[in-house]
Amino acid sequence: MSFFISDAIADAGAAAQSPDPLASLILPIGLVVLFYFFLIRPQSKRQKEHRQMVNDLQKGEEVITSGGILGKITEVNDDFITLEIAKDVSLSIQKNAVQAIMPKGTIKEQSK
Repeated sequence: MSFFISDAIADAGAAAQSPDPLASLILPIGLVVLFYFFLIRPQSKRQKEHRQMVNDLQKGEEVITSGGILGKITEVNDDFITLEIAKDVSLSIQKNAVQAIMPKGTIKEQSK
């Protein structure tokens, strides 16, 4: 079938090369390392920062929840906070629902 190399020579060359087991492990190990540095490590870092932010919540801070509710913290308990979203309107939400702490005065800017 081959015009330039006889079949016997081509078969002998293929049989002489045996795959190196160490070389065949380099690609999967490299992929695991890449997944760790580009996916797993940054995600765990974000989770740690969010957990720290939730533990440090204090009365008087303006926050936004994961549902998009903007309000001021009026009470902090172990697992829940009371969020004042308007005058005489308060919600009790889980601490984990807080997405971000907003700068002071954000609520006044939104009411204009």
